[in-house]
Amino acid sequence: IIQHLMGSGDIVTSEIGLGTQRWGSSDFNGPDEKLCHEMLDYGILENGLSLIDTAEQYPIPSGRGAPEGLTEEIIGRWLAKDKTRRDKVAIATKITGGSNVNRVNIERDCEDSLKRLGTDYIDLYLLHWPARYTPQSNWGQSLQYHRDTEGSPYYRNHASFEEIAEAMSKLVKAGKIRGWGMCNDNAYGLAASCAAAKLLGGGATAPCVMQNDFSLIDRRAEENGVSEASS
Repeated sequence: IIQHLMGSGDIVTSEIGLGTQRWGSSDFNGPDEKLCHEMLDYGILENGLSLIDTAEQYPIPSGRGAPEGLTEEIIGRWLAKDKTRRDKVAIATKITGGSNVNRVNIERDCEDSLKRLGTDYIDLYLLHWPARYTPQSNWGQSLQYHRDTEGSPYYRNHASFEEIAEAMSKLVKAGKIRGWGMCNDNAYGLAASCAAAKLLGGGATAPCVMQNDFSLIDRRAEENGVSEASS
């Protein structure tokens, strides 16, 4: 399996990762813990994958008997079977986006994810979607920008790029995370986040990763300049 350096830091991950959105979900065909552990064995231990992608909001769908956070716990119990497994993987997890993103919640939610995963550090900590309004985070819908949505209660007092970069940098300095980034964002969000970290100075850490949809039928990451901004 080809390994890649993530951004300009020192985090190396496999080209292919294990997505875990439905692990332990309440859906009729969501994989149970036994099957999830078998997939981890096959991917990580037997075939050289090193990237696990998860989120505090997983599983989706959640429900009775399958609460949010369960997926991280499933991964944590697999790691706990053999302490050497942690060194074999890079774990990417996410804080729930929108109005949940602020200085206090970034630190609190990170601590909660660490406990569920049973580890003392997270390799990549991402915003599941931006704190601000952007049509990029509407999962496959139109990219038309609705200016009036900016003023809705959900987004009106959203965390600034500087607040987010400062909170993430604090976690990096504390050894809680190795790097940070965002999901479902665009070139503007990436460039503004990097600029915020630069303006903060004092060794603030810029984002090193962006996770967006990209497939044969979804090329929006190319269309909105993310590739250029990432370079």
